[in-house]
Amino acid sequence: MLEVQGLDKSYGTRKVLDDVTFHVEPGKMTGFVGGNGAGKTTTMRIILGVLDADAGEVRLDGETLRPGSRRGFGYMPEERGLYPKMRLEEQLVYLARLHGLETSVARANTLALIERLGLRERAGEPIEKLSLGNQQRAQIAAALVHDPEVLVLDEPFSGLDPMAVEVVVDVLRERANRGIPVLFSSHQLDIVERLCDDLVIIADGRIRAAGPRSDLRAKHATLRYRVAAADLGWLDGRPGVTVIERTPDSVLFDAADADTVQDALTTALSHGAVTDFSRQHPTLAEIFKEVVR
Repeated sequence: MLEVQGLDKSYGTRKVLDDVTFHVEPGKMTGFVGGNGAGKTTTMRIILGVLDADAGEVRLDGETLRPGSRRGFGYMPEERGLYPKMRLEEQLVYLARLHGLETSVARANTLALIERLGLRERAGEPIEKLSLGNQQRAQIAAALVHDPEVLVLDEPFSGLDPMAVEVVVDVLRERANRGIPVLFSSHQLDIVERLCDDLVIIADGRIRAAGPRSDLRAKHATLRYRVAAADLGWLDGRPGVTVIERTPDSVLFDAADADTVQDALTTALSHGAVTDFSRQHPTLAEIFKEVVR
C-alpha cells in the first residue's frame, strides 16, 4: 500500500500543501481530483521524489521511501517528457533498460505495449512526428514499460479521443488487477467516476474527502428521486418537495424526508401508470462541488 502522511509544502509564504494524508491500496484505482492549483501535481512530485516535502512522509508497504527506493515506480507527468527526436520503439526500450531490465525483456515489453496501445504502425517514428494523442499514448507506455510496482499518472487521459480513452482505461485496469496501486489525476470527472475504486478530493492544498467511491456517494447522498409518469403536475408546490429538473415525461426532485418520498410515490400511483421511481445518487461532479465550496 502506498501511504501519503501529513505532507506540508510551502513556496515562500504560500502554503501549497497542508497536512495532505491519504493512501492508495494495492489493486485499486484511486482517482485524485481537484481544481487547477489545488496541489495534485505537487503531491505527485513529492511521492515520486521529484520534490521534497517540508514535513510528512511517503511510505510503501509500511517503509518510508528513500532516495533510490522509487526505482519500481511508474510515473507519467502532465508535461510530455520524452525525447522528441528519438524513435518510439527505441525510446521505450531505452527507458526500460534504465530501470534495469534485460534488453530482451525490455524489447518484449515494448512491443507488447506498442501493440496494446495501438501504436504498432508508429513504432519507428520519432516522438515529435506523432499526433498529440499518440504522444500521450507513448507517454503512458513509458510509465508502464518496466512493469512498475506502483503507478502515479498525472492527467493520463488528456488529449485522447474516446476510443483511445477506452484502450488506456483497459490497460490501467489490467495493471490494477495484478495488485498494483494506481493513483491518477484527471479533470475529466466522468472518467474518474467510471474508473476509480477510491477517490481523493483536494482543494487549496488540503484533502477535503477521501475513501471508497461508494462510501462517498452514500455519505453525500440526499433524498433525490426521479419519477416518470403521464401526470406529474401534482408535484408543483407540494410540501416537502423541491423540483430540480423537469423533462417532458419525468421530474427530478428532492424530498424533505422519507415520509415525503413515500407520499410522493403513493400520489404518483394514484394519478396513473408510473414507469420509473428511482433514487438518484450524487455524481462525482456534485460531490466535488459540495466538498470544495
